[in-house]
Amino acid sequence: MPGGRLTQQERQQIALGLADSLPYAEIARRLDRPTSTITREVMRNGGPTAYRSDLAHRATERRAQRRGPAASRSPESGPPPHGRDAEAVADYEETFTTVLMGSGLSKMTARVLTCLFTTDEGSLTASQLAQRLQVSPASISKAIAFLEGQSLVRRERDERRRDRYVVDDELFFQATIASARANDQLVETARQGVAILGPHTPAATRLENIARFLDFISESITRAAEQAREVLHTKPVTTSGDTAQPGPDRG
Repeated sequence: MPGGRLTQQERQQIALGLADSLPYAEIARRLDRPTSTITREVMRNGGPTAYRSDLAHRATERRAQRRGPAASRSPESGPPPHGRDAEAVADYEETFTTVLMGSGLSKMTARVLTCLFTTDEGSLTASQLAQRLQVSPASISKAIAFLEGQSLVRRERDERRRDRYVVDDELFFQATIASARANDQLVETARQGVAILGPHTPAATRLENIARFLDFISESITRAAEQAREVLHTKPVTTSGDTAQPGPDRG
């Protein structure tokens, strides 16, 4: 598998593959690249219907130019912690952001959440987020407001009475439960339609089946989340050889 960034010729091949309605996996196979590379490339450059190889190539060049100066301006610049490869981390953050965007988050909201998830402390102030992402405080404020509304981040005050935005294990559980229960109103409304349209009509049958399906899915997710909750709080166990092992054996 070749390393390095995509070339302009490879981007042209991606555009041709999309025009032929080829799946990402097939485009990746033809270019001898990971499927995740193709997915990230397409999603961060307009998606499958708007992707253009020339625009994507110029956008990548602009990002590469911004990355160096942005790092040098930051007072927190220095060697990456834990011996991490700075470029590999940056590429991973772009991949994570792309996946979050694919789940429905806006680009800025996805970037903020990625930044919090990939920070060892799991918390940052608004000014730290703005500095790391090189965006305005207003952009951070809007993204944080959405994430708080979805129970994906939590606000707390630090010793200097600054607001810090936190991602932790329990929040992820709460967000999963909230997502599972988000269908409750749709279930209730569908069942109201059953009575209005007549319980033995095709339309009512369709609505009842939708309600039953969503009810089952929500209940299953909630039950599974409750059963797996402890996984979010499991800490790595180190052996005498300092090798991280998974948490408690559930087998």
